[in-house]
This record gives sequence, C-alpha cells and structure tokens, in this order.
Amino acid sequence: MAFYYTEPSRTFNEFLLIPNLTTKDCTPANVELKTPITKFNKGEQPDISLNIPFSSAVMQSVSDHNMAIALARCGGISFIFGSQSVEDQAAMVRKVKEYKAGFVVSRSNLTPEHTLKDVLELKEKTGHSTVAITGDGTPNGKLLGIVTSRDYRISRDTLDKRIQDFMTPFSSLIYGKSSLTLPEANDLIWEHKLNCLPIVDEQQNLRYLVFRKDYDAHKGNPLELLDGNKSYIVGAGINSKDYEERVPALVAAGVDILVIDASDGYSEWQRDTLQYVKSNFNVKIGAGNVVDREGFLYLVESGADFVKVGIGGGAICITREQKGIG
Repeated sequence: MAFYYTEPSRTFNEFLLIPNLTTKDCTPANVELKTPITKFNKGEQPDISLNIPFSSAVMQSVSDHNMAIALARCGGISFIFGSQSVEDQAAMVRKVKEYKAGFVVSRSNLTPEHTLKDVLELKEKTGHSTVAITGDGTPNGKLLGIVTSRDYRISRDTLDKRIQDFMTPFSSLIYGKSSLTLPEANDLIWEHKLNCLPIVDEQQNLRYLVFRKDYDAHKGNPLELLDGNKSYIVGAGINSKDYEERVPALVAAGVDILVIDASDGYSEWQRDTLQYVKSNFNVKIGAGNVVDREGFLYLVESGADFVKVGIGGGAICITREQKGIG
C-alpha cells in the first residue's frame, strides 16, 4: 500500500546549475518560450503550443472568460472552470471565441430618450467616455448615434436634456461594416482621424466598437495565442460525471482543448471520460493530476493528450490531508 523512500529528501536550494559558455547571441531578444501543450510525434509539430508557458488554474475565482481573453492576449491559456452549469460554461467559451482582438463589444449603452444625467452617471460607473446610443439601449441594438464628451457641456446643458438632442446621429457617423478586418478598421480610424469607429451589420445593428487607443495595445501583444480563424484559443475544465452532457456543449461553443479537473486523476473514471471524448469528438483533452510513473502512463495509454502532474498541499487543496497521497 505504501512505498518508503530511503534516500534523503532535498530542497530546491540544494541544487545548482553548472554554468556554460555565454555566447554573443545569447540575449533576451533571442529567447523563445513557445511550449507544446499537447503530445506530438517526433519530427511533427504539436497541434497546440503556447507562446508563453503559462496556464491559469481551473478555478472559479480565477479562470473565467475575462481571464481567458487576457491570458490568450499575452500568449498563454486559460481552462474555464467547470464548477458551473453547462450552459454558463459554454457561454463563457463562446464569449472568448467570439471576441475579436481590437473589436470591443460596447459596455456603455443608452437610448435617445435617456438624459445627460444618465450619460454622466454611466460615465461615473464605467469610466467610459464613449456611449453608444441604440434603439433599445442594448450592446447590439440598432445604432442611432454616439455620445462623447465633445457632444455636451456640463456648464451649459441641463441634466434633463435628452440624448437625442445632443448626440452625434448615425447619419453623421463614419462607420464600418461587420465584414471589416482589424487592419481595415484601423485604416479608417487613421484616415478620418477618429477616436472610435462603430461596426454595424446590414440592419444597422451595432456589433463592435474599434478604438484608436487599442491599436497600440494590439501591436503591443505580438504573442497572442490565436487559432486559424484569428480567434483566441481557450480551454475548459470538465469532470468525470456529467461529461456526456458538458463536452458536446463546449465543443459546439468552439472550445480548443479540454482538461479533466480532479485532485486525483489515476482512476477508471478518467479513463472512461478520455475514451468517450476521443471516440466522439476531434478535440484535445488532458487529464490528471498524477504523481508517479504508473499514473502518468495509465492516462497516456487511455488517450490523454497531456497530463497534469503534482498533488501538493495548500490552503484550498486538501487532497494530501484527506487521502494521504501526493
């Protein structure tokens, strides 16, 4: 039942790396941190690699769609937590896949019937100086105008002044169609000296806003982790209980990679989950956690594309205290 190690234990500080010759081309600019996350055959390229070797924990307080977007923008990956309903998790995956770098879904929206007071209160709440005016006040309603700080003067305009009386109407806006690429949108912004370019569909419904300030931010993230459609790559955590319901919904939402989230992965339940996914879907999936050779090989032979290693102690993870393993 137990294995006793007779050799002495070591701490990290007891190990040192032997120095080698530092060549002239050994500079930070020449360092590449690209790291495969899924297994691959010798001589072939992995299906998914990270541009920086970082993945956020599969935890409710850590990995939601916001973290997934932020980390993918830097070149890493998030596995969206599975301790929520199937519908909510799939919705988070969908938000990441539908997010277009530089194309922002408007989060400050009002109707023409609102007042200057509503604009100022919304600005105070969100910090956004640009407010999209749509027919129903939703992010994707029919775009009727835009309000920025240049459209009103607090010293002269009354707080009850209706937005329709001072907004820049749609007829006066320069806008882009939803088929526009980000470079094309940025060209319009620079050509017309705009701070914000609304993107609308054929029915004049607002789809996105593109801001001049985001151009520099996009250029500042050359390691973005993107799929073949230029969407962010995102993972999702699943369990070995409701996977027959959860996995189809996540795949339909566009998830790129899955992981079975468990404190102890050396189990027949994980084997069943892996074989179900491999038999029914073309999606990469990892498993774990394990701590020894036997557990690792068991999951690999069951079909895992990667394996999470390590069962440690922690304030939240109490596997070692509960099961005495690790």
